Amino acid sequence: MVVSVLKALPTQLVMVSVMPLVRLLLMGVMEQANQAYKDYDRPDEFLTEYDFIVVGGGSAGSVLAARLAEVSWWKVLVLEAGEPPTPETYVPGLVALGYVRGNNNWDYLTEPQPHGLKNFVDQRATILHGRAVGGGSTMGGMVYERGNRRDFDHWAELGNTGWDYNSVLYHFMKSENFIGDNMGATEFYHGRGGPLAVSPGHSPGSLATAFLQAGQELGYNIIDPNGPETLGFSSPYYNIKEGIRSSSAEAYLRPAAAWDNLHILHSATVIKIEFNEEKRATGVVFEYKGELYNVGAKLEVLVCAGSLASPKLLLLSGLGPPDHLKEHEVKVVAELAGVGQNLQDHLGVYGLSWTLPDTAALPTLFNSSAISEYVPHKKGLYSAPVGDFGSAWTKVAEGGDKDYPDVELFLSPVSFHADQGFFLPYAYGLDIVKYLQYYASIFGKKGFSMMVSLLRPKSRGSLTLKSADPKEKPIIDPQFLSHQEDLLTLAKGVKFAVKLGKTSAFKTQGAELHKQKVPGCLDKELEDEYWQCFVQHMASSYWHTAGTCKMGPTTDPLAVVDERLKVYGVSGLRVVDASIMPLIVSGATNAATIMIAEKAADLIKEDWELDVEEVVLEVEGGGLDLEIGGQDLEVGGVELDLKVGEGLDLEIGGQDLKVGGGLDLEIEQDRKVEGGGLDLEIEGQDLEAGGVELDLKVGEGLDLEIGGQDLKVGGELDLEIEQDLKVEGGGLDLKVEEGGLDLEIGGQDLKV
Repeated sequence: MVVSVLKALPTQLVMVSVMPLVRLLLMGVMEQANQAYKDYDRPDEFLTEYDFIVVGGGSAGSVLAARLAEVSWWKVLVLEAGEPPTPETYVPGLVALGYVRGNNNWDYLTEPQPHGLKNFVDQRATILHGRAVGGGSTMGGMVYERGNRRDFDHWAELGNTGWDYNSVLYHFMKSENFIGDNMGATEFYHGRGGPLAVSPGHSPGSLATAFLQAGQELGYNIIDPNGPETLGFSSPYYNIKEGIRSSSAEAYLRPAAAWDNLHILHSATVIKIEFNEEKRATGVVFEYKGELYNVGAKLEVLVCAGSLASPKLLLLSGLGPPDHLKEHEVKVVAELAGVGQNLQDHLGVYGLSWTLPDTAALPTLFNSSAISEYVPHKKGLYSAPVGDFGSAWTKVAEGGDKDYPDVELFLSPVSFHADQGFFLPYAYGLDIVKYLQYYASIFGKKGFSMMVSLLRPKSRGSLTLKSADPKEKPIIDPQFLSHQEDLLTLAKGVKFAVKLGKTSAFKTQGAELHKQKVPGCLDKELEDEYWQCFVQHMASSYWHTAGTCKMGPTTDPLAVVDERLKVYGVSGLRVVDASIMPLIVSGATNAATIMIAEKAADLIKEDWELDVEEVVLEVEGGGLDLEIGGQDLEVGGVELDLKVGEGLDLEIGGQDLKVGGGLDLEIEQDRKVEGGGLDLEIEGQDLEAGGVELDLKVGEGLDLEIGGQDLKVGGELDLEIEQDLKVEGGGLDLKVEEGGLDLEIGGQDLKV
């Protein structure tokens, strides 16, 4: 009876009914969502040619576009297939709604997997890649995990110079705004003041505390998961700021959306990259509202469409294995055997469940008090994912570096039996009949689950074209468990989770493993044999695909891009997203993807002969007119060299002059002016202001004197700076109040 009801009323239809009600509730309270739609409105006029075209405004594309647009004379266009983030994506406590198939995601399905997924419909995996501005950072789980330092050192060992851990750490820290207490020994590895918020979740409840204590019982330490070593147990860290999701769209792209040199067009799908006879990328063709458009790129096309859409676009554009392209009558531009190959994913084992006594205190996702607390204040239950979570990294396979984890455990307060088949089987693609056979006996009981994921899979899959029609989804074949060691390692990881559940910490909670045998493994009597069978039936995609446009040296036959992310065989084209990972990182991929984009922006600036620490702002249309205390300081047609650190937002005459970095202004020598005013020469241009004599001296700081008297600007100015002035944590806000000067830096006032 239950099965027939579920078949007659599929979850998708139920969610289609629920989602409008959720959004109606949230639209009235989520001003971020309302404003974002306005911020991402299409520009009134588009150019026929831009300096850079960024294909995909997801985790990587949002970062890359904003960083490139810091250079005011570069014109940047972002083309994103998805829409602006929907209201529920801003609410951390509603993160599970991102797993509704087709809701802000592409709803990919893999090919049937001959070696596994035996309890999934047609032995296929669902892969819910983000389809929205911000991509996976908008609809994913918000967990911030960089990976293990050995991951990046291995990249460098493969011939990718500059991608070792010590090199990429700078870009992790540049992106990060860590919002939390001092991390002690690992504080050095964190950034504070970057665009992307990283914060601890709710204080651990009884379940999460038991998880951490269980790890300690087994000899593991409590660790900082984003420090130099990741073997151990940890509470989660999230991309959340003040109760709101901190996606790459919200942290990078939206603050830059008002800049004149950045244009953003959502709901626009790029279907082809165009090349000239010299094999230089000259622009793209995209579809928008049913019409096809061409737009040119003066400098480069930057593909940031994600690990599944990026290789598909390259193939459709004539870059890939020649036989495969000819099969689909695609003109070959460059023979690149690796496009779409080297597909990797964190294969995850689902369904491992424990029950708890009825007296166990577990939070409920939908309750009125949580809504009433969150709506006005952005606090309470919904300000982070709801419930007790935790992560552990452990080494279970024999041999190799004992400190290099090979599996990750993820504690979830939601057991797979919790919704009695209403949502979870549909989201993950589980066969509903087998699901009911396995879980029906514990319906109604409280519980939790531990998922086990394979951090460094040895199986390799592929992505290929189904046809030359851009609207057709690609053929995705991960070849899960095709390498025997993956099966053995995951089975050992499951055994470790079971062992963890037997510790006194969990027994104190009354935790009991659901010991009923899973369908398909009823005849397995030996422990190792049973858990290997369990993996073959219950493991599926962890939605962390990577590697399909592999970075590598020319000696690597599957390399698609070089160490500067330039595509081999053509010019003016780079790939910047998780697809360039030669080996998948040992954790959630979003943080590393954002790091890749940060590094790519610097590489691009270097290649176009810009100092990555310097942004030159050119003042046009009459120059700069800065009024302080009723006195004008005018600059006509001058170029101002400002060194960039964390972020500059300077409002002049109602116009914003924004730089995504900080301010470090250096004057190389003394400037002495006498005889009727200020005549300060910068780069051969005069800066003039009338009525004062200034002796401007620069040593360790700045000393302004007028004949031994303090400079007065609508009040008294006595400004001493002992070292270079750097702006961190939010930029520079210059205000004039009651004739004086109020300089606000990072929330601290310097008043005159």
